[in-house]
Amino acid sequence: MGQRDMDIDALIRGAQAGRADCFDELIDLYANRLYGYFYRSSGSATVAEDLVQDVFLRLIRAIKRYDHREQFEAFLFRIAGNLNRDRIRKSRRSKERSLALEEDELPALTMADAHIPEPLAALEQAEHIDAMQAAMARLPAAEREVIVLRHFSELSFGEIASIMDTPLGTALARAHRGLKKLRSMLEDLVSD
Repeated sequence: MGQRDMDIDALIRGAQAGRADCFDELIDLYANRLYGYFYRSSGSATVAEDLVQDVFLRLIRAIKRYDHREQFEAFLFRIAGNLNRDRIRKSRRSKERSLALEEDELPALTMADAHIPEPLAALEQAEHIDAMQAAMARLPAAEREVIVLRHFSELSFGEIASIMDTPLGTALARAHRGLKKLRSMLEDLVSD
């Protein structure tokens, strides 16, 4: 167990004992990654903020049941994944969704941090981002979730399998199928 793991374990034990300062430290450690996961999944800053709060509210209730043999990150992202899937299910049931709203639930890919020296390069990059958004919209939800968790939240396939409560092979297969479909769709969009 590395120093970081021991530090997190100590924070978890403190939070389980009811120490607010330890819980605050856990929030500081994981809030940004959770926000990124929810933002990329929903495309909405407001939804992402609400879901991050919901994760930590659920964590307050669940922290005493956390088993230290399990990876905390997987435990936390499992809570996040369940909340995200619940959000998607509720929005599907509402029947108020249009195609435009469905696209709003996709990972938000922006050029905010990109340094682009020429307007033509900026236009090309914007077209690539739009193409990626469109392709992600067409992926099945499970494949899209694996890709977002792996490539945007930087989780290992073992962690993803644990979060999604699937065997490791299933997570790997979904990633492989999803990336293959994305490549094919992007090639089709570029050739049009």
